[in-house]
Amino acid sequence: MLCTLLLGTNLGNKRNNLSVCIKYIEEKVGKIIQQSSVYETEPWGFKSKELFYNMAIEVETKLNPQELLKTIKEFEIEMGRKHTSNDCYENRIIDLDILFYNNKVINSDELTIPHPKLHLRKFTLIPLIEILSNIEHPVFKKNITTLLNDCNDTSTVVNIGCL
Repeated sequence: MLCTLLLGTNLGNKRNNLSVCIKYIEEKVGKIIQQSSVYETEPWGFKSKELFYNMAIEVETKLNPQELLKTIKEFEIEMGRKHTSNDCYENRIIDLDILFYNNKVINSDELTIPHPKLHLRKFTLIPLIEILSNIEHPVFKKNITTLLNDCNDTSTVVNIGCL
């Protein structure tokens, strides 16, 4: 199965955080098929002086969606991420989001695929265009380029090169 993940970090050594995350994914999730450049992005949904580094990856995995979610959440905790119960956005050492899992649509209490906010965020869409510009969103029936053209997000997203 192919899954697409978004990696993000805005605390500590951000390049190193992403590198450690990539190694973990290769060991615990599966083979990385494609990865975008790293993008420096403004915080989305909250105010912070710390800019984010974000990137998208496509992974071939044998994990089912629930196993994938459990594996990436365990890694976030292992890296030192503190999950709060107030559901607010905040600074984080690492953040992993499942954007797509094949062409599946999943709506459960613990997991929504495709990611429910991916079409609202330039920091998600721009890295995705680099690796999957023509993939069709299984709910909206639009490709990533069209979703970006329709996106109202005005935040700054800057390509800062490869990892």
